[in-house]
Amino acid sequence: MKTAKLLSIFAVMAIFLTSCYSEVIIEDDYVNNTTPVITINQLLNAYQLWYVDINETVGYGESPFLQIAFTVSFRNGTLYANNNLVGIGSQGNGFGIPIGDYNAYNMILDIDHDIDGYDSFDVYQIDTNTIELYNPFNDTSYFLNGYQRSNFDYDYVFYDNIQYFLQEYEAWEKTYTSNYGALNEFDNENFLQFLSGGNENTFRSSRDPNGTHPNGLYWDFIGNYGVGNVSGNMYLKTLTLDYDYFDNEFFELNVISDQRIELLHTDSGTVYEFTGRGYIEFLKEGKTIVKSKTSAQKKRMQRSEKKENSRKNTRKQA
Repeated sequence: MKTAKLLSIFAVMAIFLTSCYSEVIIEDDYVNNTTPVITINQLLNAYQLWYVDINETVGYGESPFLQIAFTVSFRNGTLYANNNLVGIGSQGNGFGIPIGDYNAYNMILDIDHDIDGYDSFDVYQIDTNTIELYNPFNDTSYFLNGYQRSNFDYDYVFYDNIQYFLQEYEAWEKTYTSNYGALNEFDNENFLQFLSGGNENTFRSSRDPNGTHPNGLYWDFIGNYGVGNVSGNMYLKTLTLDYDYFDNEFFELNVISDQRIELLHTDSGTVYEFTGRGYIEFLKEGKTIVKSKTSAQKKRMQRSEKKENSRKNTRKQA
């Protein structure tokens, strides 16, 4: 009997001790985050050239130095840009010309431009080779794609923007006419000028004698011009001169050099060569060129009105 009682007491004590047991879990707040944080200067210098994808711009404002640049580069506090297609790839060893100074800190980029003065941007890394430069003062974003000089296709940029190349001379003088081809009205044109403005590109033509200085030309005719692609040939373009009150003139456009173009008049079969006179280095003299946005871009700009306010408030919270 006494043995049975002792066994009962031990059983009760075992149950009691088991019920009082609780598991204690110790949490460790230490987080081992070894992912390095890239600085803004490391980001800007990760690529030698940043291509300004003008058709991806979002917003109604403009930052003039970005609006006219094909590429920008950030080199030891100096900002470089390829604003011209003439000499692109060779001018400044491919970087273009110095256009101002910059200071980068805390994902903010301050620009002191030689012509336009001070401007500032918030910098966002979109992906491995794309950054967004957001200007909080005009609520506009530019998107830049990064390249190294060794893998940047200067030729593609040149031929994809021929309409701007034509604008980089004060005038184009006819310096050659083939001895074959039917007589036509364009035989009398000795100078062409290509301008930008409004919704369409404007051209003017002159019948003044060869050798006339561009500043002394009288422009006889005016109209709009358009440059088109030829399927399967990136290097060959079409040029349409839409004369006001007259018929259009159609050409095949071939670039011979940075200063000479060839025009094949498709109706007559006559070949002309024009040489650029009065090279315009954009921005050095305060001159600008308009890189227009596509209709799709305009739709994106309309949608940007609904943009979230969080980005605008980034600086205030910093």
